[in-house]
Amino acid sequence: MGAPKPYDVLFRHGLRRVDPEQAHHLGFAAIRAAGPVLHGVDRLERRWRPDRPVEAMGLTFPNVLGLAAGFDKLGVGYDALGALGFGHVEVGTVTAHAQPGNPKPRLFRLPDDRAVVNRMGFNNDGASAVAQRLERRRSADRGPVLGINIGKSKIVPDDDAPAVLADYETSTRLLAPHADYLVVNVSSPNTPGLRNLQAVDRLAPLLEHVRKVADDARPDRLPLLVKIAPDLADDDVLAVADLATDQGLEGIIATNTTIGRDGLRSAAGEVERAGAGGLSGAPLRARATDVVRMLRDRVGPDLTLIGVGGISTAEDARERLAAGATLIQAYTGFIYGGPRWPRTILRGVGEAAVDGLR
Repeated sequence: MGAPKPYDVLFRHGLRRVDPEQAHHLGFAAIRAAGPVLHGVDRLERRWRPDRPVEAMGLTFPNVLGLAAGFDKLGVGYDALGALGFGHVEVGTVTAHAQPGNPKPRLFRLPDDRAVVNRMGFNNDGASAVAQRLERRRSADRGPVLGINIGKSKIVPDDDAPAVLADYETSTRLLAPHADYLVVNVSSPNTPGLRNLQAVDRLAPLLEHVRKVADDARPDRLPLLVKIAPDLADDDVLAVADLATDQGLEGIIATNTTIGRDGLRSAAGEVERAGAGGLSGAPLRARATDVVRMLRDRVGPDLTLIGVGGISTAEDARERLAAGATLIQAYTGFIYGGPRWPRTILRGVGEAAVDGLR
């Protein structure tokens, strides 16, 4: 066994002792502050070991790896995150109304499982503020492909269909002009009633409406995706696959966090202290992979599938791609892996691709 990596030592003896949400803010601030240096290093690394671009949804992704929604909720540092190696960054989740999210503490680590429990509750500045920020920040050097993930405002009852449509309409109208692709999030467990919108009879009119508003908001066709939960029954996963095909969606993101807690290594008391919320990280790997494989078998080769959930190692990434993912995303693996983690994953995926050609 080799010497511990510097970030592992820092995490174990430093960051692990800091409140997880505070650690996130400190780490993200450091990434943003280091942005100019990171961009220089990124250019050198890409020249030395060029990425393998991926063509999907009419877009060119610099590489296969993206950062999932939840890290840059406000659109304040996606360019610096791209300089760490992420080929695309998904901002959000953004809601029509600004909202503080759930009471703190609301983010918890389960290190023995390389997992995180969150019940953030879509804390964000609201669609108008995020749209204005993105309009200021996007320049000729656009950085990574930018996805924007939109969700339902907490104040909107999920059983008031016209209000739900109006809520997503506001976010779409404001944010679609700034996105390379748009994601309808109906799968977070932390907004009451949100997952009810995954039922096909509720989801179909919502996606139709978002599509129409997005088409009205810009002259070109904006790729539209839906993000689903791993806790859906298999039949419901297949129903969403059929809906995506019927409506001509550009893709599906599989999967969000899980409300399940089966098979965890962490002590029962530690899991209980973390409480309710969505579990992300390594325990999600098997189910998320199964959902991607199921979706690919159903939709055929053309629909874009973005695989997310439990990707911690290059082997995990290769497994997800082999299951049928067009692109992959991570969040918790990055938290535990540190700033060199994206390049480590890409190097492992790239080397495997080269070995496969020998």
